[in-house]
Amino acid sequence: MDFAAGAEAEALRAEVRAFVREHLTADVLGRVAATGDYHDREFHAALAGRGWVGAHWHVEDGGRGWDRAMTDIIYEELASAGAPTEGLAITQIVGEAVRRVGTAEQRRRLLPPICRGELLLALGYTEPGSGSDLASVRTRAARDGAGWVISGQKIFTTLAGKADHVFLLARTDPDAPKHAGLTLFLVPTAAEGFSVAPIFTLSGQRTNVTYYSDVRVGDEARVGAEGQGWEIVNVALAFERGGEFAAQLRRLVTAAATWGRGRDAGAGFHARLGRAAASAEVARLLGVQASWSRSSAAAGAVEGTMAKVYGTEALLRESRALLDATGVEGLLNRGAAGAAAAGELQHLYRESQIATIYGGTSEVLLTLIAQQRLGLPRGRRSTGA
Repeated sequence: MDFAAGAEAEALRAEVRAFVREHLTADVLGRVAATGDYHDREFHAALAGRGWVGAHWHVEDGGRGWDRAMTDIIYEELASAGAPTEGLAITQIVGEAVRRVGTAEQRRRLLPPICRGELLLALGYTEPGSGSDLASVRTRAARDGAGWVISGQKIFTTLAGKADHVFLLARTDPDAPKHAGLTLFLVPTAAEGFSVAPIFTLSGQRTNVTYYSDVRVGDEARVGAEGQGWEIVNVALAFERGGEFAAQLRRLVTAAATWGRGRDAGAGFHARLGRAAASAEVARLLGVQASWSRSSAAAGAVEGTMAKVYGTEALLRESRALLDATGVEGLLNRGAAGAAAAGELQHLYRESQIATIYGGTSEVLLTLIAQQRLGLPRGRRSTGA
């Protein structure tokens, strides 16, 4: 594959940078900081107005039929600038699942509004106490005439306080084996019995606990066949894992270089900066490979997993090294006088602590790579004896 960007791609990159200068205002950043939600409706609406939400989807789905590499450039430039992109990213993840397994009616009803920026979606997979074991779902969806009644609880349901629907994994057959009997639903957040409570992470980002108390939905809310939730959620996960953390590494390098410019930072600092720049480029190339693989039957699942593991572990490693190099200045928060790189290094270090967890922990994902790419057998769990 060719990793080089052509003239059209570079023109788009310049256009996105100009968009950021115009629309990523102090007001937008202030709203994000105040709420902890890495999404801003006004900024998202401006993105949709440019036709940049779901731009790689087919025209009949509301997109522009672009090559995926072009939309990767949009996301890379937005994330590198620190723009609020979670609504864009999460909604498109769910949209990818709907494109593949949704009914014709669901595609008509959901995909064009996503592209117009009118529909925001959240992911409802993880449950309290289940960690990365998505198959241990206890949230129950029971048949009730022509519809379903959903009862249970989810955690880390990011953007659930703003989203229109939650893409919910529920157990529909309690007697089926662990990885069977699971079904996916798009649950309206306006439904009676739905409620949400915030959780704030180390970086100040808001995620949520969501509660489902006999929430009733019609069968049209079901996405994919009954009992096929495990297979479908793994397709969605393939789009959740990729090279997005290369942009975080690029932010880190830019912030550190800004701090070091014009001061005697020493050879040790510059060596750390060079290693971080190299890590950012490796992460970018792994992300390009993952994106190129999205058209395969497996949707680039293994390639995306490799990019996610490398990118998040590199962000953790390099942010720690560069934060250490800034000394006391690096300990100061954003907005504090004298904070290194205006507090950006410290903020990225805080974000790196949770990056290796969501979307699958590094330990779980390394096991997937070993099995699916290297063909290694599943290891036996230690009994602790």
